[in-house]
Amino acid sequence: MAMDTHGSSSFSSFQAYARALAQTPTRLARRAFSVSTSFEEMSRVRARSGSDMQRNLRWFDLVGFGLGGMVGAGVFVTTGRASHLYAGPAVVLSYAIAGLCALLSAFCYTEFAVDMPVAGGAFSYLRVTFGEFAAFLTGANLVMDYVLSNAAVARSFTAYLGTAAGFSTTKWRFTVSGLPKGFNEIDLVAVAVVLIITLIICYSTRESSVVNMVLTAMHILFIAFVIVVGFWRGDWKNFTEPADPRRHPDGFLPFGVSGVFNGAAMVYLSYIGYDAVSTLAEEVKNPVKDIPIGVSGSVMLVTILYCLMAASMSKLLPYDAIDPEASFAAAFRGESDGWKWVSNVIGAGASFGILTSLMVAMLGQARYMCVIGRSNVVPSWFARVHHKTCTPVNASAFLGIFTAAIAVFTDLNVLLNLVSIGTLFVFYMVANAVIYRRYVSVGATNPLPTVSFLVSFSLTSIMFTLIWHFAAPGHGKEAMLGVCTVVAVGVLQMFQCMVPQVRKPEHWGVPLMPWLPSISIFLNIFLLGALDRPSYVRFGYFSALAVLVYVLYSVHASFDAQGDGSYILKNAEIPKESEASVVVEDV
Repeated sequence: MAMDTHGSSSFSSFQAYARALAQTPTRLARRAFSVSTSFEEMSRVRARSGSDMQRNLRWFDLVGFGLGGMVGAGVFVTTGRASHLYAGPAVVLSYAIAGLCALLSAFCYTEFAVDMPVAGGAFSYLRVTFGEFAAFLTGANLVMDYVLSNAAVARSFTAYLGTAAGFSTTKWRFTVSGLPKGFNEIDLVAVAVVLIITLIICYSTRESSVVNMVLTAMHILFIAFVIVVGFWRGDWKNFTEPADPRRHPDGFLPFGVSGVFNGAAMVYLSYIGYDAVSTLAEEVKNPVKDIPIGVSGSVMLVTILYCLMAASMSKLLPYDAIDPEASFAAAFRGESDGWKWVSNVIGAGASFGILTSLMVAMLGQARYMCVIGRSNVVPSWFARVHHKTCTPVNASAFLGIFTAAIAVFTDLNVLLNLVSIGTLFVFYMVANAVIYRRYVSVGATNPLPTVSFLVSFSLTSIMFTLIWHFAAPGHGKEAMLGVCTVVAVGVLQMFQCMVPQVRKPEHWGVPLMPWLPSISIFLNIFLLGALDRPSYVRFGYFSALAVLVYVLYSVHASFDAQGDGSYILKNAEIPKESEASVVVEDV
């Protein structure tokens, strides 16, 4: 390797960049699988931001952010759709199962966040486990998902605000005839919302928490009102009797157990948002205490709230009479005895939910970009933390303006909580990472048994998912699913008995290792199988673009940083350390 290239930047001149490109294979071999350590992430890497983020958040702030991030407007849609098409009144069980799935993923995030309280979230967790390339690929997809989803959410705010005020959306937008369809409706309200939230999160995380608390409280009050009215005006017979028993099956489980799980796959996306809370770990006063309560507590509270909403909806209307597109609003809109105004209340509550979910998501995307900048795989300008506000102003402002630019004219037609494949893929990777980190010590243990287990378990989960979605119903399908289950459990039990853990978390760890993270792996693969083809196409395009950026820019910037002594070591060069002994700062 031509180490003399370290003397100057790969981007100092055209000739230097040409030489760097010629060395791309060698640099990829050196950098792509290079891992960081917890100590590096919390010391030298974090120091690249200049000023530190201020530790002023407590567990109740995290619970508020978790509630605000998860409970958005989309729950008003997914409840009716899952009940009408898949689960019937048993949609209550679908929400409970989905909540358990979310809690398992939250456990994996919590173990990393407590041990390594930095702002990078999944990006940092994967970089200390699987290396720089895996972290960059997932981080790039995650940031792009955030930006596009936030743009769609901002535009949906206009629609829900119009519903609350009783106006048509066309009065809030204007059309430019010269632009193609889908890009010709200018939404200045969406732009204003994005820019105002950007200013708030740039100013202070503490003040952002206060604003989020107020908006979340108002949103929960609206939801509580809808729940109470639904139980008050509903009828218990709707839990077992459809409106048209001749055309639709009756009972609490009209579509069977499989319908409950299919409904769970749909409503699980209503829980997305707790991952953004983990990016606030660097700003938490007591990570060991506050992060487990904040992340897991918010998931539990949201699960209870969603189950009550589902029960209220099931009592209000028979499942076959529910409008799958706007279940709650349509139920009250059809009333003839003075209850039509409740649909306006639902629109107002959904508007508050949009604002809170948008704020939490924009906080998360800025911190992801900040830590990606610290790693030098994107310009380090994004890593700067302002010395007065103690927030990542550069990343927040850039992504806020980028989101506003997309929201102003692009009709993305994406529901608030329908997150793309990238987010579920990150959840899958984090579950794998928490197992790998427990059983592999770089330079001290052989990673092959753990890698073999993760690959074989994932392949078995993929086979189960394909059979579930595509095999014809019957005894043959049941037998194949049973075989996959036995194989998965056998592989898991064999791994637990034959491979010892080499690392015990000092403060907080996922219980029942490796069973709970493995169940999370399976569930995320199962949910990935429920996504449509456009999601995979978009993930493929984003991933290809991310790989191109990594090969043409990131690997060379990372190589330069390694050469000047400011970067981490390659896998085999990392000194053996007991990462569990790393002391969490300011606890």
